Amino acid sequence: MNLVTLLPFIVLIGAMFLMTRSAKKKQQQAAQMRDTMTPGTGIRTIGGMYATVKELGDDTVTLEVAPGVHAIYAKMAIAAVLEDDEYNRIVHGTAAPADAESPVVPDDISSLTRDGAEAPEAGQADKDAAEEPKLDLGKKDADGKGDGEGGAK
Repeated sequence: MNLVTLLPFIVLIGAMFLMTRSAKKKQQQAAQMRDTMTPGTGIRTIGGMYATVKELGDDTVTLEVAPGVHAIYAKMAIAAVLEDDEYNRIVHGTAAPADAESPVVPDDISSLTRDGAEAPEAGQADKDAAEEPKLDLGKKDADGKGDGEGGAK
């Protein structure tokens, strides 16, 4: 047999080896991550639910999904073990300390007006909008017929 004939088979076997090797490495990393779980740790399941670990078994884990509500999950259903600050930020809404570079979002429109000018009243804005002519955004052909009208293309 010729080397050129065997080359596609060699490349195929090499690609399969590399793919299984990376998948095996990901499985080992996931198993190590699951081994770091201890009672009180915050986790995210593969379904996207956040919970706190209460008890660990051989193949199962008891999670507290809400105060006083416990559920038993397979360890394989744990997608991520979260750091305490990340878990509290996501679940409890505790914000991380604000960076000096992050923009400050105002709570109301008064801080967006210039030179202390007051914002227009809601009724005034409606009156201004009523005086402006309405734009026709319908698509029309050269002969003036719009989509859906009889004789339109």
